[in-house]
Amino acid sequence: MMQRFFSASAALLFVSASLFAAESDFKAHCPVSGEDADQSEVVAYNGGKVYLCCGDCLAEFQKHPAKYAAKANHQLVETKQAKEVKCPFSGRKLNPELTVEIAGVKVAFCCNNCKSKAANASGDEQLQLVFNDKAFAKGFELKKK
Repeated sequence: MMQRFFSASAALLFVSASLFAAESDFKAHCPVSGEDADQSEVVAYNGGKVYLCCGDCLAEFQKHPAKYAAKANHQLVETKQAKEVKCPFSGRKLNPELTVEIAGVKVAFCCNNCKSKAANASGDEQLQLVFNDKAFAKGFELKKK
């Protein structure tokens, strides 16, 4: 009886730890403020969910979604809702050896010209270049659930 109690307790502890780990594994940045996003502040965007840090940023995003499009698209990839399938510049097949890390997301390109274009930009310019709506539509797709 005591062994069964310990087995049940261990199983409960494992499940609790797994749920806690899954929640704490969430990592996204608010496209408006750049702060850590909150899973309870969410808006539908480009077929996925974009997470924001607070109600004020949620309202701002809803008022001006085009202003935050590149950062919202980046977050869709950052949260693994979208994946890269083609070069965001040309729409051609990816060369997995030609990559640039952009705000924590590894992005592949088709050729050295496209890779150089991304590598030579920095900060918000780089995000805007690779994750604007046009580039996102060419190179990324939402994962099917």
